[in-house]
Amino acid sequence: MNEKITILVLNWNGNKDTIHCLKSLEKVEDKNFNITIIDNNSKLHPINEIKLQFPQFDYLELNQNYGYSGGNNRGFEATKDNSSFTCFLNNDVVVKANFIKNFRIAIQKFGKQNIFGPQIFFEYPSERIWYGGGIVNLREGHISHESIGLLSKEVSTEMRKTDYITGCCLLVSNQIFEKLNGFDEQFNMYAEDVDLCLRARKHNINCIYVPKSKIWHKVSSSIGGRFSVKKYIKKIKSIKKLVKIHEPDLNSIFISFKIILSSLFKPRK
Repeated sequence: MNEKITILVLNWNGNKDTIHCLKSLEKVEDKNFNITIIDNNSKLHPINEIKLQFPQFDYLELNQNYGYSGGNNRGFEATKDNSSFTCFLNNDVVVKANFIKNFRIAIQKFGKQNIFGPQIFFEYPSERIWYGGGIVNLREGHISHESIGLLSKEVSTEMRKTDYITGCCLLVSNQIFEKLNGFDEQFNMYAEDVDLCLRARKHNINCIYVPKSKIWHKVSSSIGGRFSVKKYIKKIKSIKKLVKIHEPDLNSIFISFKIILSSLFKPRK
């Protein structure tokens, strides 16, 4: 499988992180991909500095901040005719040089009609896992990452199906993404990836975890860090929205209580 891949990097006032990300992408061991940086109307740190350092990449400058879903949807619409696959990539990551190569191996094994995601570590050079597959149990108000906090050497390197792929790095064929009508823009931040994967499941589209494809992530850098109160409030609201859409029969007060308990006491992300 050597079809063209577009990598979309969503930036919002994140020049430092985006520059680190693009430097790692320059070293990727694959020739059949292109990169577009989507700027969500950065005001605090305009992207001129990025454009000067990386004139070889494409840029899409939006007229307002459309959030994760809206920004990526607009990036996809602008670039979908340039490739067969799109990789949605957070700007606060560093990728391993062979991460695309291992995605291509996974596509050959499982087929194009899937959604693919890598093994993700905490900020470079950590070898502790942040994402090693995803768990979704909406009836318990619980969404979490598998293997979080474990060392890479402690877990299997076998590719396998999982409940969801995190939007931190998500590879999907353009055909599937269009079939699913992209990310649901009522999710401005958090759970849009889970929602996409749950909708995909209804079309018998699987999520495939690819542990030999590796990246490192500055967790929640755009919102104050991993343990930010603002982050948890946004997550709880987004999970409630997921439940309302995908499990509408559940009692809203009861599930709200479960979501809060799950957010406070179960390992998450």
